[in-house]
Amino acid sequence: MRYLALATIVPAVLLAGTTASAAEIPALHVTTASSKIEPYKPGTSGVTYNEKLAPAGATLSVLAVSAPQGSTVLLTTRGLLPGREYGAHVHVKPCGPAPADSGPHFQDKKDPVQPSVDPAYANPRNEIWLDFTTDQAGVGFAVARVPWGFGDREASSLVVHETHTHTEPGHAGTAGARLACLNADF
Repeated sequence: MRYLALATIVPAVLLAGTTASAAEIPALHVTTASSKIEPYKPGTSGVTYNEKLAPAGATLSVLAVSAPQGSTVLLTTRGLLPGREYGAHVHVKPCGPAPADSGPHFQDKKDPVQPSVDPAYANPRNEIWLDFTTDQAGVGFAVARVPWGFGDREASSLVVHETHTHTEPGHAGTAGARLACLNADF
């Protein structure tokens, strides 16, 4: 896990060139999760719900750095279908045996109407949208940056969807079927 070193590097980078002490920088929460996906069984970290579009053995990895003033989430994939568009979002519940078990998208300001398809709430400033297109080897990469932190709010998984995320009213935030899921404690 190369990412684990970031928990010690990030505070040092934030302090570089300043006279601030570690106690004066905002609290950071670093999340790392990586797993090969497989059909669900208890204790599985990465799940595939559609082996045709998210083959068992593909790898999902996430790195998130969150502070009260902003968060950055990085997603990398290996072994998905080559040259294909996917959507991905942070969801509120952990992966389960059924695709819907991960609950709705995590939203900074929660839409009072669920499922949320109102562009005022279902947008890349209020949710974590990680749309990507795999290369010819099935490798994908996406980064999302938002001006808010996860804090102690519920955000428990990253879900890969069938298509890029839609933005039009009545469909905003939707991205087709849930293909795979990775548990991550954001």
